Amino acid sequence: MEATAVSEEILITMAPKESRVAVIENGLLQEVWLERESRDRYLGHIYKGRVSRVLPGMQAAFVDIGQERTAFLHASDLERQGDEWARMAGGDGGAGQEQASQAQPLIQDRLREQSEVVVQVIRDPIGSKGARLTTSLSIASRFLVLLPDSSAIGISVRIDDEAERQRLHALVEDLRGEEMSAGFIVRTNAECASAGELSADMRYLRTVWQVIEERLADAPAGECVYEEPALPLRVLRDRMHDGIERVRIDHEATFVAAGEFMARFLPQWAERLEKYQASRPLFDLHGTEDEISRALRQKAPLKSGGYLVIDQTEAMTTVDVNTGAFVGNRTQEETVYKTNLEAAQTIARQLRLRNLGGIIVIDFIDMADKAHQAQVLRTLKAALEKDHARTNVFEFSPLGLVEMTRKRTTSSIGQILCQPCPTCSGLGSIKSAETVCLEVIREIMRFGRQFEASKLLVMAPSTVVNHMLDEHSTTIVELEGQIGRSIRFQREDQYMHEQFDVVLL
Repeated sequence: MEATAVSEEILITMAPKESRVAVIENGLLQEVWLERESRDRYLGHIYKGRVSRVLPGMQAAFVDIGQERTAFLHASDLERQGDEWARMAGGDGGAGQEQASQAQPLIQDRLREQSEVVVQVIRDPIGSKGARLTTSLSIASRFLVLLPDSSAIGISVRIDDEAERQRLHALVEDLRGEEMSAGFIVRTNAECASAGELSADMRYLRTVWQVIEERLADAPAGECVYEEPALPLRVLRDRMHDGIERVRIDHEATFVAAGEFMARFLPQWAERLEKYQASRPLFDLHGTEDEISRALRQKAPLKSGGYLVIDQTEAMTTVDVNTGAFVGNRTQEETVYKTNLEAAQTIARQLRLRNLGGIIVIDFIDMADKAHQAQVLRTLKAALEKDHARTNVFEFSPLGLVEMTRKRTTSSIGQILCQPCPTCSGLGSIKSAETVCLEVIREIMRFGRQFEASKLLVMAPSTVVNHMLDEHSTTIVELEGQIGRSIRFQREDQYMHEQFDVVLL
């Protein structure tokens, strides 16, 4: 059976103070990135920082990089030596490699307060947490990642052909020559790349590093000496491949900049760039705007009639799988199995689409058949192979849960697009009218004991006042007798549902 052909395109739309990029696969939104001027982005930037505080008990330091919040530098993110980079260079490269498992040097032996240190941001500020830093610098280009402080050469684990891995390793080692001591990671994009393409990337990275060194010599503490390219160019650099049929851009200046970038670094695909000029908004194509709105919801539907419930918290993300309206045609086990298989593929897409990271716990519907469990796990892992973020999936736990991790470097789209609800303060629910009424009654009793007044005025939303008068009229009469004063109610529809005031008259 032949594999279904995959059609992919990239949509880039610009608006005042916002950039958005979407990847569409067979007419379905797979990934979306957003950048806003009002929301600072630091990932990949290099700074000359100043150590503001060293914490031996946490094996960490806080570093001032000129931003509102100090950034966090852990001992495990201190500069790595050559052999350590070689062990870790299996990934796709870029800022923020995974931490090594070997014993780390004590941070108090490496850093002093008020000392200057060159650092790179490996995770943007998220929630109440500041940016995370590393002193192991890395600069990415189309095919390579430069490691200025290492001599290692690593190959992306996504390049699985051993002959190709050996070819690339030998090619990079030869092109680097004896006069250049820096290390390199060969990215997934470099598979089948020619010597000329790798050499061009190497020259570009060498030039960038020379500029950084010059800026570091004169820069004061807290200054940024290197910034990653703008979002559209980063996406073209990192995600453009032969399977992308076209790139549509609806902004003239961005189209020109992208054209220059493609002509310099990706000339073989330059003709796939397309200026979008139709009157219909670009993100209305393929229902992209609607897909983004649906990605903010807690529930994600499955085609069978089942659904996922996705909850993101500060500690982790949980995914619950439900059969919903899907009742199947045969046995319950078969129904559960088919729902879980569909859910596994949908979960992989939702993680990419929502940009969810960190610890993720999936509660698949319980399956008695171990073979079914194994197949669901294989399906999930296969679906995650398309994910450019590093993932790690574990076996089913004794409780029937699947634990996994996905590398988190930036905020999820929910964190970017939304803020906590002012009514529920992010709880996702509000107190019932009955609960608020009972709180009002307790407050009346407290006021009656502590203060002297001829009457009390209760100001509350209409829903609360109506519930109080309909369901607690007898209680109100009894309260008036207990405290020896009258109680009057006033509707205040500008009040939040849980808000009320008891006033002495």
